[in-house]
Amino acid sequence: MKKNQLIRIAFTVFITTASAAYLCSQPYIAGPEILNAAAGEAHIEGRVFFDANKNGQLDANERGVEGVLVSNGRDWTQTDENGFYQIAVRPDMDLTIVQPSGWRVPTDERMVPQFFHVHKEGGTGYEMRFGGLPDTGPAPGTINFPLIQEGSAGEQFSCAILADPQAYSNEQLQWLRDGVFADIISAGYGQGDCIVQLGDIVGDDLDLLERHLELGAAAGLPQWLVIGNHDVDFDAKTNDDKADSWRRIYGPTNYAFEMGNVLFVVLDNIYYPCGPEDVARGRSNCKEDRNPSYNGRLTETQFTWLEGLLDRTSEDRLVVLNTHIPFVSFVDATSGQHQTDELTKIYDLLEGREAISFSGHTHTTENHAPGQLFEGWTENTGTGPLPFRHIIAGAASGAWYQGDFNVYGVPMALQRMGAPMGYFHLDFDDSNYREQYVGALLGRDRGQWVGLNTPGYRNWYNKIMDWVEENPFELEANPPYSINDLPDPLLLTPEDFEEGVWVTANVWAGSAETQVKANLSNGKELTLERTQQGEGEGVLIGAEWADPFATARQLSVARYAYQSTLGDERAQGHELFTGRSLGPASPRPQRARADRNMHLWRAPLPELPPGVHSIEVISTDRNGLEFRDILTVEVREERPPRYWKHEIWENRFGTR
Repeated sequence: MKKNQLIRIAFTVFITTASAAYLCSQPYIAGPEILNAAAGEAHIEGRVFFDANKNGQLDANERGVEGVLVSNGRDWTQTDENGFYQIAVRPDMDLTIVQPSGWRVPTDERMVPQFFHVHKEGGTGYEMRFGGLPDTGPAPGTINFPLIQEGSAGEQFSCAILADPQAYSNEQLQWLRDGVFADIISAGYGQGDCIVQLGDIVGDDLDLLERHLELGAAAGLPQWLVIGNHDVDFDAKTNDDKADSWRRIYGPTNYAFEMGNVLFVVLDNIYYPCGPEDVARGRSNCKEDRNPSYNGRLTETQFTWLEGLLDRTSEDRLVVLNTHIPFVSFVDATSGQHQTDELTKIYDLLEGREAISFSGHTHTTENHAPGQLFEGWTENTGTGPLPFRHIIAGAASGAWYQGDFNVYGVPMALQRMGAPMGYFHLDFDDSNYREQYVGALLGRDRGQWVGLNTPGYRNWYNKIMDWVEENPFELEANPPYSINDLPDPLLLTPEDFEEGVWVTANVWAGSAETQVKANLSNGKELTLERTQQGEGEGVLIGAEWADPFATARQLSVARYAYQSTLGDERAQGHELFTGRSLGPASPRPQRARADRNMHLWRAPLPELPPGVHSIEVISTDRNGLEFRDILTVEVREERPPRYWKHEIWENRFGTR
């Protein structure tokens, strides 16, 4: 069956969890075996075992699995030759095992991996709007963890890595289902592959998390989730309590698992509510007179946990670090809150290892090569040039489901730097990997937007952005221009060339290693230069540094104007974020706009003679993956009339 046929099926008859699981691998539904409940001992013990009959119970003829790592959230131990372990009980802990390479932990019906036991004696202890965590009672005396054999230590596999699905409502879950999830379902993932979701799984409403997990399970792959700042209990009194509802509904916030020759490490770097210690780091949003807020950082307990994990992990493994808040970010380079504190501690622990960082949070795709540096990183994170690759994985919600609808009825929602909503596809081979950003429903052969930055575009852009600065809350006012006023961007005159025209390529996953060129129909080749080199400079903002393709779609959004006579009052204009009403109003810019970019390339277009010309733009990434797009450009001595010529028809057959 062809890919586009599968996509249509995903829209018309949503694939059930069971059928999709059959496409990928036979489900293994089980969980830890808890014995001697409420024993109240100072230690928990048990066995990690090969669950040959897949019933989740340690039967007499089933053998233990040696060398499996077990943690109480701070300390580590390893199973002996019989699969036996013993570890101290902490009053508030997630007891976890690390899925070893060549093995698979079971999942529940939602494809949530079952490698843990949540323990919090006394529970949350106060009321939370999403329920918190009930009293788990004294710790059980014995917990056995089942595994089945699957794959091998050096096998090849693939993962879909996505960030910020961030649905604030069931309406937005519909767009996630028909957008990124539909794309992943049709992408051909199979047995031994995985999904990693990098936080902001929902938008402040944890009641949506259950439906989200059910929809994600339709891909038939284990769902490894990271907690984000929109997934916490906002009524938590301490950081120790902020994930209690998450732990009840999903599971741990700090854990690890192995696949092939890769160690995936999931870290909760949302510190909420932040306080004096964060204020001392310069985080003014954490002051007592402010509303409760968060900061991006790890605790000393987490550093102890991470150090113990790495000490027990072979140095030939690739370490994939997964957080919600980025370690560093281009688009938020000057923010301390939106990057991670004390990165030097993490880098020191990883020194000498092959590693890569994946994160979300910014609703941008950022592929930062080793050695990159932008102004603000050193000041806010204490680090210099990057020691290994850092990727911010874009957003499955794009720009928070803003923008006009595409042909599938899903908002285009082009992100803050213009990339479409989507996810990263990762192919792993031993400790090597290849990354590709996939725009949802756009096909794997698309990886860039190309266009021309012209004087007419820059004037259009500047007028609208000036209005935005003057009228941020005046919904009744009309913007100076709409998309109808944008001059044809591919029709040029000699005057345009005099003022300057650039060929542009917004390469969604572009990095310092990416090469971009343009072939003109006259045989000339142009080399496009990256507008932000990542050599310590600050962010360049404005019409000259914006992506004309993306901003043309972001600066005039018709959804603001939608109205009906019989429809729901809340369906007038549109509703986003935490139920915020946007419109009814004239078409206007969405909140997120590609006014800056670290993956934009450009070159001056030399003056072309009158006529029709083709420009082929080719980008090549560090792995040799090519994307090609062709622009058909007209050059005229002057712009022809744009609209229907009423004057030549008047009085010919009567006045019209």
